Amino acid sequence: MAGPAGRMMAGGGPDQRSMDFKGSGKRLIAQFKPERTTMYAMLAAGVLSVALSVLGPWILGRATDLVFAGIIGRQMPDGTTKEQALQGMREQGDSGMADMLSGVDFTPGKGIDFGAVGSVLLLALVTFLVSGLLMLVATRLSTYAINKTVYRMREDIQTKLSRLPLSYFDKRQRGEVLSRATNDIDNIGQTLQQSMGQLVNSVLSIIGVLAMMFWISPLLALVALVTVPLSFLIATKVGKRSQPHFVQQWRTTGKLNAHIEEMYTGHTLVKVFGRQEESAKQFAEQNDALYEAGFQAQFNSGIMQPLMFFVSNLNYVLVAVVGGLRVASGALSIGDVQAFIQYSRQFSMPLTQVASMANLVQSGIASAERIFELLDAEEQEPDPVLAARPEQLRGRVALEKVSFRYEPDKPLIDDLSLTVEPGHTVAIVGPTGAGKTTLVNLLMRFYDVTGGRITLDGVDIAKMSRDELRSGIGMVLQDTWLFGGTIAENIAYGAAEGGVARSVSGKGGGGRRVGVTREEIEEAARAAHADRFIRTLPDGYDTVIDDEGTGVSAGEKQLITIARAFLSDPVILVLDEATSSVDTRTEVLIQKAMAKLADGRTSFVIAHRLSTIRDADTILVMENGAIVEQGSHETLLASGGAYARLYQAQFAQAVAEVD
Repeated sequence: MAGPAGRMMAGGGPDQRSMDFKGSGKRLIAQFKPERTTMYAMLAAGVLSVALSVLGPWILGRATDLVFAGIIGRQMPDGTTKEQALQGMREQGDSGMADMLSGVDFTPGKGIDFGAVGSVLLLALVTFLVSGLLMLVATRLSTYAINKTVYRMREDIQTKLSRLPLSYFDKRQRGEVLSRATNDIDNIGQTLQQSMGQLVNSVLSIIGVLAMMFWISPLLALVALVTVPLSFLIATKVGKRSQPHFVQQWRTTGKLNAHIEEMYTGHTLVKVFGRQEESAKQFAEQNDALYEAGFQAQFNSGIMQPLMFFVSNLNYVLVAVVGGLRVASGALSIGDVQAFIQYSRQFSMPLTQVASMANLVQSGIASAERIFELLDAEEQEPDPVLAARPEQLRGRVALEKVSFRYEPDKPLIDDLSLTVEPGHTVAIVGPTGAGKTTLVNLLMRFYDVTGGRITLDGVDIAKMSRDELRSGIGMVLQDTWLFGGTIAENIAYGAAEGGVARSVSGKGGGGRRVGVTREEIEEAARAAHADRFIRTLPDGYDTVIDDEGTGVSAGEKQLITIARAFLSDPVILVLDEATSSVDTRTEVLIQKAMAKLADGRTSFVIAHRLSTIRDADTILVMENGAIVEQGSHETLLASGGAYARLYQAQFAQAVAEVD
């Protein structure tokens, strides 16, 4: 489906590696450039917070030294100096203890100075409190910057989708594209929220702790650093194993979403043709692939944390052993060793945190790659800077030696020329794949011609802006499109004023354009023969329907879209199989209404069913991208060609019954 019920996780196969992990990571970080002021403030608060937090253990070490010095001093004879007390211990053969106590600042006969200890503990409390408040500020700023960045990325995706050519969507499953705009962007947001602030804090902590460790004891600092290469090796090896799985994880998510979306929107056909079992089997296969990929990704990245804990404990043992020896030699105080052991834990913890975040970061980068792949997709040709426009939009359309092909080596339309005068109705018929709909897509500039040109009132449409071109064209497709809202709002969607939609008040809520009255909406519905069935609904024109058009039939949905096109009052009217979902009598009634509404408009009608095009000024019969017959209904019937055979086979009897 388009959106996940929860945060869908997926995985990947070991044969599909990240396209560019470093490049995508740098590009993702670059997305924060507009928030650089906030990020600088976050870093400043983070630096101050970490600086205070790393001072905490050293301050607590001073409290430990004061307590230990008081205990030792109370046991020494009063009236002597420290040097005399130590010399007496050496004379008694206790040189080892004397060496250890030489690093303790005690006064013989004096016990614990609780006032000094209290002051030190209060200083430590204030230090940790201010550090926590600064970290809260940094977290707040980080959350703001991340949400603003993800917000902009969503906007970029929406803008990008509007600039992509129709061919991009023709070649991809809708659910897969939607998965990038929902699952992947959501995964990036959650990854950044869960890892970015912690990652910055961990890096700053590593730097601050290292500085304090070297200040207290360079030797112990070097001992603690012995395990860093091992930690780096573990992180690198595990990261390389798990990243390919995360890349595939989100690809599999997109495929599964596409399958679910297709099966849900087409669930009626799935049941009618008895494909439930096959659909369930395909789902199971993709779900199994998702499970396998997710398991591999999470397992491979998950083993990093226990490995890093092992390295951390190894570091702790080394520091404790060497620190104990340094205390025994009098080179360090017990408080310094206590602080250093705390620092070694603080040093190992951020390393472990960074390693444990690897799965999140890799998953986020994999999603970022998919987002950037979408953002880097080739866009449609931009509109000319100085777009041309007809002096007066009358609706004269000319195709001059037009050629077109979807694939370079597979020509579809070749050297097609046609002129349609203003107000004329041109019907296009032919077998499937003849190029009928393609011709309309070229006229609308959903695709651009590969040869020749199409002009509107003498102006090459390639030199016009797409908005300017399409604002004068009303189009009704075979596939109806409705949005959630009232029927009146759906019809009013076709009324454009300067291309800007503005809401007006109404019983059904916002959505109608300024200047569109209920009378105009109802008039358009009557012209499309939709008024009668609309009034039979519970709330008439204010009946609320969803985007699937639940509550109205396929033919009624088609009538609503036709009424929408009528209300737009276009210069050119395009009907692509627009009456394929209505019954024969309604089809003929619409044909007569079309004759009245087409007065002064250039109309293109594409139809397999020929009963709607008998009154067309010109009928084109297309085969293999070329016009094989051209003329009026009577002329083509009299010629006894392809059109006559098709007409007699399809509709002669049906039209006679209606008439």
